[in-house]
Amino acid sequence: MREKALIIGASGGIGAAVAHELETHGWDVARLSRAMDGLDVREQANVDSHLGALEGPFQLVLMASGILASEGAAPEKALSHIRQKSFEEVFKVNTFGVAYVLGHAPKLLPKKGRSVLAVLTARVGSIGDNRIGGWYAYRASKAAANQLVRGAAVELGRSHKEAIVAALHPGTVATDFTADYAERHSTVSAETAAKNLVKVMLGLKREESGQFFDYAHKPIEW
Repeated sequence: MREKALIIGASGGIGAAVAHELETHGWDVARLSRAMDGLDVREQANVDSHLGALEGPFQLVLMASGILASEGAAPEKALSHIRQKSFEEVFKVNTFGVAYVLGHAPKLLPKKGRSVLAVLTARVGSIGDNRIGGWYAYRASKAAANQLVRGAAVELGRSHKEAIVAALHPGTVATDFTADYAERHSTVSAETAAKNLVKVMLGLKREESGQFFDYAHKPIEW
C-alpha cells in the first residue's frame, strides 16, 4: 500500500515541486490550494470544509502556503511603514492559516506509525537570528507560526506517539514569491528546494519533533 501525502499550497512553486518530488518517490499525493480548489487558509470555515472532506490518514502533511506582504504592499523596512491592513493580511495567511490547518492534524495523521507534519516557515521568523530588523509583519507572523508548530508537537506527541511535527526553512527559492526580493541572496530552483525538503522530511526522527530546521536538516534557533 502506497503512502499518502497532503500538500497544502500545492499551486505555489515550492508546494507543486514537493508534490512532484514525492510522486517520484512513489507517494500518492493529494493537492489543495486556493488557485486549484478554492482553499482559503484565511477563513477557518473554508479550511474546515476542505480538510474535513479529505480521506486520510496521511503519512506526510506539508503546509506550504504563505505570503511576504499583502497585495500591492511590500515588507516593511521601518517601524513607520507598518500598516494595519497589510499586517493583518500577512497574519491571516502565515499564522491564522497554520493554526486552522493544525486544528485538523489529529484527524489527518495516523494514530499509529510514523508520520510527518511540516510547516514551511522561514529563517527570518527566528527571533534569535534577527540581526538586521525590518520585515515586521512577515517576521512576526512566521515566529508566531513557529510557536504553533511547537505547541502542536507537544499535544500530538500525547495521542500520536510516532508523529513528527516540524517547522522548515526552505532557503531562498527562485519563485514568483521571492522574485522582487531575492537579488541579494543565492537562490535555488523550486525543484532543488523540493528535493532538499523531501530529504529532510523523510529523514526526521521522532525525537526531533517540535524543532525548527533548514533545508539541510540543520537546526535553527527560535
